[in-house]
This record gives sequence, C-alpha cells and structure tokens, in this order.
Amino acid sequence: MLHERPSGKRSALTLRPGYVLTFFILCLAAYYFVVPGTLPVDKRSSRGALDQKSKNTFKLKSIYRHGVGDDYRLHQRLEVTPQLIAEAGTIYQEAAAQIQDDEDQEPLWINSADYATTNPFDFRFQLRKMPLTLKRMKRRDPDFMEAYITGETYMAEDETYAMWINDDVVAPNVTDRDTVVSLALMSSNAYVRIPQTGDWRNVTGPWNETEPEDFGWDGDGIRGHVFYNELENIVVLSIKGTSAQGLPGSGEDETTGNDKVNDNLLFSCCCARVSYLWTTVCDCYVKSYTCDESCLEKELRRKDRFYSAIIDIYKGVLEEYPDAAIWVTGHSLGGALASLLGRTFGLPAVAFESPGELLASRRLHLPFPPGLPSYMEGIWHFGHNADPIFMGTCNGASSSCSLVGYAMETACHTGRVCVYDVVNDKGWSVNMFNHRIHKVIDEVLLGYEQAARCVEPEPCVDCYNWNFVPSRNWDSSSRLVTKTRSHVTPTRTTRITATTTSSSTCVGRNWLGFCTKYEL
Repeated sequence: MLHERPSGKRSALTLRPGYVLTFFILCLAAYYFVVPGTLPVDKRSSRGALDQKSKNTFKLKSIYRHGVGDDYRLHQRLEVTPQLIAEAGTIYQEAAAQIQDDEDQEPLWINSADYATTNPFDFRFQLRKMPLTLKRMKRRDPDFMEAYITGETYMAEDETYAMWINDDVVAPNVTDRDTVVSLALMSSNAYVRIPQTGDWRNVTGPWNETEPEDFGWDGDGIRGHVFYNELENIVVLSIKGTSAQGLPGSGEDETTGNDKVNDNLLFSCCCARVSYLWTTVCDCYVKSYTCDESCLEKELRRKDRFYSAIIDIYKGVLEEYPDAAIWVTGHSLGGALASLLGRTFGLPAVAFESPGELLASRRLHLPFPPGLPSYMEGIWHFGHNADPIFMGTCNGASSSCSLVGYAMETACHTGRVCVYDVVNDKGWSVNMFNHRIHKVIDEVLLGYEQAARCVEPEPCVDCYNWNFVPSRNWDSSSRLVTKTRSHVTPTRTTRITATTTSSSTCVGRNWLGFCTKYEL
C-alpha cells in the first residue's frame, strides 16, 4: 500500500537525478583541479614528450682520424669515454676563458641560451627524422662501390649488386629548424680540439711507419665525429672542414697543408691553374684553358687524397654500426665531402656552406640515379647568399680566396639547395667572413624562425671556358688512342670493365706556363 509523503518535505533518497549528476561533476572537478598533477591526460602528454625527446637524442660516441699525403695509411679510432669527456670539458673551458675577451678569435661554441653547454663533447643533440624514398644501389658494400667507380672487377656471388632500387629510409627532417641547427652544431663539433692523450686504436692494424705527432689534428689529415642514437639505431657522421691559415671562415687557423691541396683539387677547374704564377696541385694542365681530364680523375681517386680517406672512415663506421641508418654532415670542405660520400653510398647528406661539388662528383664518376632529377635525392645544401664560397663567387685574381692561395672556381651543387636570403632580409654584404660556421649558426640558422626551403638548383655550368680533353695525347686529327683492360671473372660474378687512357707527364714548361716537353 502506497502512502503519500508529507507536503513540503523531501527525503534524501528522493533527490532529482539532475542534482545527483551536478554534484558528481563538481566533486570530480574539485579532485582533479585542486589536487595538482592528478590529470591522467597531462601525465600521458608529459611522459610522451620526454620519451620523444629521449628518442631523438644523439650523443658523441667515437672519433676517427685519417692521415693523408705521406701519412695516408694512418687511420685510428678513439672511443669517447666518460673520462675523455671530462678531460675534454676541462680543456674546453680553459680555452673558452682565454678567448672570451678576444674579439678576433673565433668562438668555440655558439652564443645561444637554448644550446648552452660547458662541454661540447657531452652535448645531447636533438634531431627529428622523416621518411624518404631513395633511389640507390641495391647494396651499400664499400668494396663494390669502389670497384664500380674505378671500373675494377668485384667478386660477388650476387649479380644484382648494380641494380637501382627504391629504398625506403629515414632521413633528417630538413624542414625542422632545430634539426638543421643540431646538424650544424655537429659539423661545428668536428672542429673542436680534444686531448691528444686518448686511447687511439688502429683501425687498419699496426703499421711500420713512425706515427707523426698529432696527425689529423694540427697536421695533415681529416677526421670524423660519430654521433649515435641508440633507441633509433641512427648514426650521424660529421666531417671536419677546412682549417686554413689566412682563410677566415672554418674553425681555428691551423696550418693544414692538405686542406688547401684538396680544396684546390676538388673545386678548381684544373689543379688550381689560375695563372702561371700559381703552383698547381697536380700536373694535369696541358696548355691555355686545356686540361687532361683522365689525369684529373686519377688525382681525385688517389689513396692519399681526402675522398679515399673519407671512404675509409665510412668503412670504419659501417663496421662499428653494421645495421644502423647512417647520415652524413659537414661544413665547407667537410660538407662537400659529406655530399660526395652520400652520393657514393646512397646516404642522406646535409652540408653547410659547402663549395659546389657537382664537378668533382662527375670527375669521380659517382653514381647518379637513372631517371631521377638530382634535386629529388637525399642531399641538401644549406647556405646563405652573402657567402662567396657557397655561392661560387670567390674566384678571380682579385678575390679573397685567390689572394690567400685558394682556387674556388665551382658554383654548381648536386641535390637540393636551401638558401637564406640574408642580403635582402638582413642587409648583409658578400664577405668571406660570413662563411664562418658560428656566424652561420648564430645569425642565420637561429636568426630565422623557419629553416630555408630546399629547392632545385638553377641551371649551372662550371668552367665553361675550359677545354677538357680525354688525355694529353689527344688532338683533333688523331683523336684518342685507348687501351681496354678486360677482366675474366668466375660464374655469378659481377663484371665491371674499364677503359683506361695512357697519359704522360710534363717535364718542361716555358715562361708562360705552356708545356713544351712530355715524358711518357
């Protein structure tokens, strides 16, 4: 039997449903907003951001140094241990304190609070990646690629080594400003000196020659810094650029003779033959605006040159990290070498303020993917239009480069170019001092809110006024006499044959510099 409730009174059990729902929402809001750190969404976001930052972190793991010239057989590797990092940090801080008040000295690190550090060798770099489809050789075997370029025979069981494939890889995200800055810092890091007492280990085994003191640092050589992301299994190889006395723009002023030799070999029209007053770096000059092309190609591939040295360093990195994705970067000469290495083995490469390397790529016969425009490859060149070395305008008898003995005569780049218009945006004038890596990072890369857009290079021709003949024995009537070296190879072996040309050496010149006597 139902009883009627007394009028004017309500039982707690008879509250309307809307009141109950409102009360529940208020309690829930008070719990989450009054008690800090209790929102599960915030927790997930914070944890995700930390995980992503850790995922993108690269740390210096090892350093390679390789001799060139007379010391080209010297190749060593240094593992970057906590003890070495501490020693390097102490030396870095002492050096930084000494040059702090000296305006003429190049800073050891960039002037940015976001990238502040007391030890560049302990810095954690943040790089973001992006997917990329590269058309490259099926295999990245260094031995095969060297044989492919030189035309030698390579013993391989798989006949598909020379096949071009579309390979899905990861590459640095060159649209992300922080990633571009971090790669530039890695390039800068390769200039910084470290203690000479580290436990260097021979890469190629013991040698009989007496090791020269400090080769590859203050002497004639090249080095590469290896950064590793363990979570993503990605390696970045940073290649040291030019250190030169009298050429402001690349690291400290060191006396590294082979830097100049290789600059003049890679980026001049013909072995730095600017005029009869110049000492050439090779003997490929034939006569006025005529150059022996086969001689140039041989000079670039010599074992005591930088290109061969950087391939040896890459072999060491590949042996150290056989399953890792490898990216390469560098500044100036180091950037050009990074581009050449990237094209040789199909690696993503990011260069900063590098001279035009298209001419050297063709002289080395590096593989260009068939049917694919060069600007669609994984090679990017970052630079600004107030740098005459990057723009290819630091040439001519009165140029700053020529006055200090550098024949920087190329302007054409491979891949894509990413140019900051500092001339119009900032009012800069074209000056070789704008080539300095720290100025580039501080005032260009960090001076813009976004990374420069990477585009197809404009049509470009290097050394258009030169005549390149296949051999100095060539003439317009008899053409060229060649001899073909063939190779007999076993079944299921990749066979590569090369046509070689005989060349001779100039043993006498007249006062104008023309060769008057040759020796076969």
